[in-house]
Amino acid sequence: MRIVVLMTNCPDAASARRIAEALIAERLVACANLQPEIESAYHWKGEVAREPERPLLLKTRAALWERAAARIRELHPYETPAVLGTVPDFVTEDYAAWVEAETLEP
Repeated sequence: MRIVVLMTNCPDAASARRIAEALIAERLVACANLQPEIESAYHWKGEVAREPERPLLLKTRAALWERAAARIRELHPYETPAVLGTVPDFVTEDYAAWVEAETLEP
């Protein structure tokens, strides 16, 4: 089974927790890691913005990537949130089995 690590940045810890808790409760992801605050710089509507953000990492089955990404977009307070997914090259068998056991059958 392939694992996907999803990443999104949230404006604050409260929104990151809300997204993480919803996706865990709905079994779209097995776990979430709320990262320490960072400063992000980006172009937005013709301007350069600089804002504090909280990175959120979520682990799931590759087969649930689209459903999890759609749910993140539904819950996210940003108009256009970055929702990125990557497939790790190496995952221990026991961890992959745990992710499979803790998420929905696609």
